[in-house]
Amino acid sequence: MKNYQKVLSNAFVNKYAIPHFNINNLEWAKYILEVCEEEKSPVFLGVSLGAAKYMGGFHVIRKMVDGLIMDLNIKVPVILHLDHANSVEACKEAYDAGFDSIMIDASRYSIEDNIKMTNEVINYCKNALIEAETGKIGGSEDNFTNEIYYTTFEEATNFLNHCAIDMYAPALGSVHGIYKSKPNINIDLMNKISSSNHIPLVLHGGSGLDDNILKESIKNGICKINFNTELQISWNKGVRSFINNNKDIYDPRKIISSGELNMKNTIRKYIEVLGSKNKGE
Repeated sequence: MKNYQKVLSNAFVNKYAIPHFNINNLEWAKYILEVCEEEKSPVFLGVSLGAAKYMGGFHVIRKMVDGLIMDLNIKVPVILHLDHANSVEACKEAYDAGFDSIMIDASRYSIEDNIKMTNEVINYCKNALIEAETGKIGGSEDNFTNEIYYTTFEEATNFLNHCAIDMYAPALGSVHGIYKSKPNINIDLMNKISSSNHIPLVLHGGSGLDDNILKESIKNGICKINFNTELQISWNKGVRSFINNNKDIYDPRKIISSGELNMKNTIRKYIEVLGSKNKGE
């Protein structure tokens, strides 16, 4: 069995979702780990290609997370995840650096190329959890508009018949970034894909979705839900308020950490909604 495969299967069987929180720096990783340990929740620490470049590279991030786990005495499962890698080469580099979970996002290519690239990643990253996507999730991640690109059931079934992945992210109506109109998540399609293929599903663009939609999604096969934008917004509000009220303070540690409480409250809220509290013991 792969590392952390049991953590994922437990969520699938017991109908809760593991939160995926994107990290952008040491502080974000620290805040997320501290809350998840307090709440005894397993967690995916998501790293985009942009964040990896910003923080110095995959090896830097792996060692940073390992150091935090050791010095903060983190006991819950922490799954370091490469998010939305659009090339096989990036997936291989992250895996070689010790990432636990890899998402190859070849959804912009033909389904045939998507299958080919996904299988290349599966064959190379043998001990990592593998996530892949079909359809296109709208919003800022891939420079799409808020137009919805749904995966079809036939496309999903074809893809899963050819790729033995651990997690599947079909396009179900969610978007990255801020929702500019009322979300229209296709729960029926979600249920059909999950029940027919018996595979943990991933919901991208969790920020801004109603709690009831998140809970209904979990009942219908979603086992991992990604959050990034809402963490950014909550942290930003705390920092802006601090700067506006403390114009003479220039210590970067005080400025950056002024968003900690807001961000931790958001993390704690989603752990509760997703039902992952006390699932990491």
